Amino acid sequence: MPLNRRLALPLAALVTGSAMASQAAAAEELNVYSARHYDSDEALYAAFTEQTGIEVNVLEGDSDQLIQRLKLEGEASPADVMITVDAGRLWRGEQEDIFASVESEVLNERLPDYMRHPEGKWFGFSQRVRAIFIDPSEVDASEITSYEDLADPQFEGQVCIRSSNNIYNQSLLASLVAHHGEEEAEAWAEGVVDNFARDPEGGDTDQIRGVASGECNIALANHYYYVRLVNSDNEADREVAENVEIVFPNQEGRGAHVNVGGAGVVKGAPNEENAVHFLEFLASDEAQALFATGNYEFPAVESVETDGVIASWGDFKKDDLNVSELGKNNPEAVRIFDRAGWR
Repeated sequence: MPLNRRLALPLAALVTGSAMASQAAAAEELNVYSARHYDSDEALYAAFTEQTGIEVNVLEGDSDQLIQRLKLEGEASPADVMITVDAGRLWRGEQEDIFASVESEVLNERLPDYMRHPEGKWFGFSQRVRAIFIDPSEVDASEITSYEDLADPQFEGQVCIRSSNNIYNQSLLASLVAHHGEEEAEAWAEGVVDNFARDPEGGDTDQIRGVASGECNIALANHYYYVRLVNSDNEADREVAENVEIVFPNQEGRGAHVNVGGAGVVKGAPNEENAVHFLEFLASDEAQALFATGNYEFPAVESVETDGVIASWGDFKKDDLNVSELGKNNPEAVRIFDRAGWR
């Protein structure tokens, strides 16, 4: 089996694609720019190569770096596929005219409507749920069943949450704009600010730790950060997980907010046919298991089975708002955060 070639993306390399272009001589290959950095993705590329004979070359960097690089490379870019996380970042790539529209019966059949860009410019292949975490000794789960409840005055001084420049929070607020309109979304943001236990700081795991330590009683974080703590080799991490309770919000209404790990074919891709085949492979049962479980995400294809902690949660309702709306409403979400004083 050909060995997948993997490159890091230094900041100084933004101006040229020569490192990957020099590897682009073979006909049966695929050049992937990826903002995902999980070991399971290595298995994903190897499985695609084994199935198709197409060698995968991977260039890794963060999303903004990759988007900037693709802009600078233009038509000369060797990139065939870009993979990133969060609809907001996929939307940024879309705004820079990076993605080509793809029409695929396989993707249309395998992926739910809300995980597909309306024009086929990108597709979601894993699902990330933004969950509420509580200290069950201080807060009854029946009292906080929705995102809207985070702004309830009864929880003044009790909420730990990340800053407004975090893309996860921006996408959640973008979903509230879609469901409630800008005015109500802004009132919600102001209410959450009033309920801060402390100024926003840290990452998602820090918010969960804040609940476990008693710094706050309620936090917001993506579900997989919690599962990492549950499955950690570190006893202290597992104790954190044991001291909090996860709540999947809005089960009596629209369902829990869902974001994506997604990918699209780069406009002008030199190996366009291979790129489409790769996206279709990502929707296969084999790839879905690898793509999702490496980071404890939910598969995008709902028939694919899960295991461990995720399987123990059983079925719950997920918001079927098309994830492209999260990107479209991102600029307004950022403005609302600023007006609400959410730093």
